[in-house]
Amino acid sequence: MKKHNFSAGPAILPQEVLSQAADAVRDLNGSGLSLIEISHRSKAFVNIMEEACALSLELSGLEKTTYRALFLQGGASTQFLMTAYNLLEKQAGYINTGSWSDKAIKEAKLFGNVVELASSKADNYNYIPKELKPTGDLDYVHITTNNTIFGTQFHDIPVLSAPLVADMSSDIFSRTFDYSKFGLFYAGAQKNLGPAGTTLVIADMDILGKVSRAVPSMMDYSLQMAKDSMFNTPPVFPIYTALLNMRWIKAQGGLKGVGKANAHKASLLYSEIDRNDCFVGFAATEDRSQMNATFNLTDASTAERFDQLWNEAGISGLKGHRSVGGYRASIYNALPLASVELLIEIMKEFERTN
Repeated sequence: MKKHNFSAGPAILPQEVLSQAADAVRDLNGSGLSLIEISHRSKAFVNIMEEACALSLELSGLEKTTYRALFLQGGASTQFLMTAYNLLEKQAGYINTGSWSDKAIKEAKLFGNVVELASSKADNYNYIPKELKPTGDLDYVHITTNNTIFGTQFHDIPVLSAPLVADMSSDIFSRTFDYSKFGLFYAGAQKNLGPAGTTLVIADMDILGKVSRAVPSMMDYSLQMAKDSMFNTPPVFPIYTALLNMRWIKAQGGLKGVGKANAHKASLLYSEIDRNDCFVGFAATEDRSQMNATFNLTDASTAERFDQLWNEAGISGLKGHRSVGGYRASIYNALPLASVELLIEIMKEFERTN
């Protein structure tokens, strides 16, 4: 039986994408070769890479601009380092809204002065800070648009004088968005884009090449773009699967279509959390994430019974991160509405029998 997958990542993908990816591992488009045994220099894979980059720009609304797309390795954690390597000359500003922001700040400090413009760390990151310190003369400002662990999300992107850099690992392509507000954004694929193993980076070429330091080849955005994401052997399977997933997103009506579905799923679940006296939401109401709903039991001693109910119903991945405890329902693009409806029924059943 296929389980209802609320995992925060690696996360759920559409069934048709999984089937198509599995077919390609056996035989890529009737070529007689597996996707994972063809040359990355072959026309077949070059076409895959070109379409994946083009489609990521199309979904972002950034085609026919100075933006370029890359598919790299090392996850978002490498981007914490790589953004600073390529962009930080004097000082950069960071808005600290979670564990991943904290880690990004740590890496950036290796390359220059970091100004923490705002932070919700003192309140265990349960909200998005709105008041920022003066930005001053900054090379860029970095934000994490969605905080998977704590269940908060930027609903309004700050307008700043410095270029904006964003880690969008857990809400990439999940809603309509003006991506041109960012000078650069990146996303580890494994939360809402594809399987683990590749990271999408989209950058405005105009902000690159301005640091005085020498940048190692593997860390150099400009070189990676010049080599079309193939300076070294790319991770062919996750890139191909991400391409299939982006095709699926486009078929759902693009970001407008998936965004409407995601908003509906999130609204249903948060309404039940707020209605049901057995549960309480973790994140500030105005900053709640549409991707990761975090909540706790009002009586922790009843956890065993609730856990039994959702496990018996075939629900997986509902436990919250240790930083927050409780529960976390990750409601990414591919999670069916039926899974959310089932979880809500379990919550109602728990209320009736508790």
